Amino acid sequence: MASLGGDIGNISLPVSVTRTLADLNLNNNTTKSIITSVAVLACLAAVSYSHLSSSSLSSQKKSSKYDEDDDEVDSNPNSLKSLLLFCYSCFLKPHATAGETGTQQDALESFYGSQAGIYDATRGTLLKGREDMLALVAAQLRYRAGLKNPIWVDVGGGTGWNIEAMANFVNVPEFFKTVYLVDFSPSLCEVARKRFARLGWENVKVVCTDARKFRLEDYEDVDEESRSEPSSPSLSSWWEETTKKPGHAGAELITMSYSLSMMPDYFSIVDSLESLLAPHGLLAVVDFYAQSKVDFGFRNYTGGLVNRHVGYFGRNFWRSWFDADRVSLEPARRDYLEYRFGTVLTVNARNNTLGVIPYYIWLGCHKKPFSTSSLPHEIVEHIDAIATESPRSSPRLVGKHSSARNALAFAVDRTAPEMRSKAFNTAIENISANLPLPSFFYQNHHWRIYYDDQLQKHAQFNDEYIYAFTWEDSRVDKELLNLGPDDVVLAITSAGDNILSYLMQSPARVHAIDLNPTQNHLLELKVASFTALDYPDVWKIFGEGKHPDFRSLLISKLSPHLSSRAFQYWLSNAHIFTNPSGRGLYDTGGSRYAIRFFRWISTLFFCRSAVRQLLSTSTLKEQRTIYQTKIRPCLLNRLVNGLVLSSDAFLWSALGVPKNQVAMIESDYHRSTSPSPGKQKPSRAQAILNYTTSTLDPVLSTSHLATDNPYYLVCLLGHYTSQCHPDYLSPAAHSILSQPHAFDGLRIHTDEIQEVLARFKPGTLSVAVVMDSMDWFDPPSPEEEKEGKGKAREQVRRLNRALKVGGKVLLRSAGVEPWYVKVFVQEGFEARRVGCRSKEGTECIDRVNMYASCWVLEKVEGLEELDFA
Repeated sequence: MASLGGDIGNISLPVSVTRTLADLNLNNNTTKSIITSVAVLACLAAVSYSHLSSSSLSSQKKSSKYDEDDDEVDSNPNSLKSLLLFCYSCFLKPHATAGETGTQQDALESFYGSQAGIYDATRGTLLKGREDMLALVAAQLRYRAGLKNPIWVDVGGGTGWNIEAMANFVNVPEFFKTVYLVDFSPSLCEVARKRFARLGWENVKVVCTDARKFRLEDYEDVDEESRSEPSSPSLSSWWEETTKKPGHAGAELITMSYSLSMMPDYFSIVDSLESLLAPHGLLAVVDFYAQSKVDFGFRNYTGGLVNRHVGYFGRNFWRSWFDADRVSLEPARRDYLEYRFGTVLTVNARNNTLGVIPYYIWLGCHKKPFSTSSLPHEIVEHIDAIATESPRSSPRLVGKHSSARNALAFAVDRTAPEMRSKAFNTAIENISANLPLPSFFYQNHHWRIYYDDQLQKHAQFNDEYIYAFTWEDSRVDKELLNLGPDDVVLAITSAGDNILSYLMQSPARVHAIDLNPTQNHLLELKVASFTALDYPDVWKIFGEGKHPDFRSLLISKLSPHLSSRAFQYWLSNAHIFTNPSGRGLYDTGGSRYAIRFFRWISTLFFCRSAVRQLLSTSTLKEQRTIYQTKIRPCLLNRLVNGLVLSSDAFLWSALGVPKNQVAMIESDYHRSTSPSPGKQKPSRAQAILNYTTSTLDPVLSTSHLATDNPYYLVCLLGHYTSQCHPDYLSPAAHSILSQPHAFDGLRIHTDEIQEVLARFKPGTLSVAVVMDSMDWFDPPSPEEEKEGKGKAREQVRRLNRALKVGGKVLLRSAGVEPWYVKVFVQEGFEARRVGCRSKEGTECIDRVNMYASCWVLEKVEGLEELDFA
């Protein structure tokens, strides 16, 4: 944590101590006095622990020590001398307010001059997140294959630790044309010079100056192609005319590691970075912070809010504690950074080793990441066309000096009758208010379409997906749909397995839709994995459901291919794949309750060995015998059904079965039993038991689980096998889906189906796969039926509007004759049932057989244009 406008000298105390002090809510001076007293007693143990657990270069098998004859550096940074020097500088030495010249540089030297040589050895545990930030940056730079020998400026680079650490991710002397370490502390810069002299890295230049005055054109040759405005906004046009020095195009990478929080005049520093950064450059920051959701809760451009809020006591404690050492954690620094630049990726984390200190990692780019010859509306129009299936328009400029805002207004006026996407409307609002676009617009891929994650309809899922794998049989879907290169498909995401199966058939476009953001996060992870990983890694993550190096792969390979929200989600849940004692991916999500229930029941009835025998059988006959004699009696009995299977909590939480679908199951059972007069009406438990047996009995009789039914295999085993897995996990599928443009046609929407359908250009879809979602609708009341209203009818009409004539809707239902099929017929569709359970319960509609019927509805006539507002 180096120096351009402040100093830091602190080491955090154990969690119990810091939390106790925080709860006291003491003022700054009192808090500092108490902490100093405790710190002097605790510093020996704390700093020793810091050395032992440090993530410094020495722990990465890269020596951070200098030659023993260097007077400035202690030959043993773990020595008592270094420890005492650190404690004195941090806890006892008075802060300097002015030196001989009364400058900030004097104050910095007063603090760093005596401890520059031990700086790296005493900050390893305190300054968390630096390696992650560098790995994320390296991943982004590697993805941008067009970048050749980029320039890197490390602002507040101090001793050069970051630059040497970057060697763990790229070859610094060969990858970068030039690396500039810019710092205001002469002592730290001297340590850095000796570091790079020892390493022999001639392309690294140490510049001891105020970052606001640093200009690349003072150090780099400027050719005609890279001429630009001067890379410092502090230089006026008069100065440019006087010096006649052309500006440099800028640095492709700028980093700030624990320095922004130390800069008193941070506004001018952040402003200077804007012109120092190349048009398509990357800015990365890692630093402390302490914010409340009140500060940022209403913004849509932050890149996601996972773990960002810091509680009242922690917030005030850390601000007071760091403020005493001239490190400012007030919200404005991070807020201003996010306001001046667009957010590519962000992480909010805690340093749990030393008192749960909050810190963040942020990657950004220019607020308007477009070439100088384009206007902001062009990227907005492009995203809009992606989301709505509208032809991409290129509105003419409205005059030589027209602003981006005027061009956008013109585009809106020109296409006023056309429905626009929510992404387009949001972009208009942000640009009109001079705000950055939401982070979705700054991603490397436009797979994920913008959504507002703060809406209750998305927050209701509590950051948890229901399905870790998809329950629709992809083999049957492929036969029924027979997709071709001209098809435009809309399908519910679920766990994304079916989406990948459709993409393997190379249609023109696939629109994946789910209201639950985390279901789409799961699909994003799968898409990113096929894009960036080799087959063995993909198999471990999604075949076995576990990968010990998942976190490292997520940061170093997958991050450039994920939206900020999806990346945050999987970083927070990396333990799913890395926990050695965990059961992996397929023991997560709401469906895990059903899997755990079966595991618990089979253990309770002592039939776990029977399950293993079931999965090791070589013939269907053996499988049927074991199921009928050992497993079925334990699982499908009245006691288990009455207590668990038929309960609302289990049906919804574990199986995702809504009340309307349960009502359909009961209705079908009552019709099939037809009790004679005087007999009691069948109970709900009986209906559920009958439905369950009609689901499982045929599957175990006709489908061999160990070799040809991955849907039930993963429930019983907790993972797939090389012999039995979904089609998207085969080596052949990987060779298709890992092609450079395999996902160019994918669009991921986080919204209701009807909301997305209403914004499509009419007649553009050829296939819609709505799974069993129509079962969720309430049947229309008599008044709605008479007036031709109701939610189901509204969705059917929107499907009709979006589909071309001859387009198909594929759906499955828990009902044999779902009530809404007649609605399709009334609204221009022809209905055809392509799968149905037999009354005897001996036939399957597919290998899953979770539904009672499967339907294909074909659009045969269009409807008049309706107002869906």
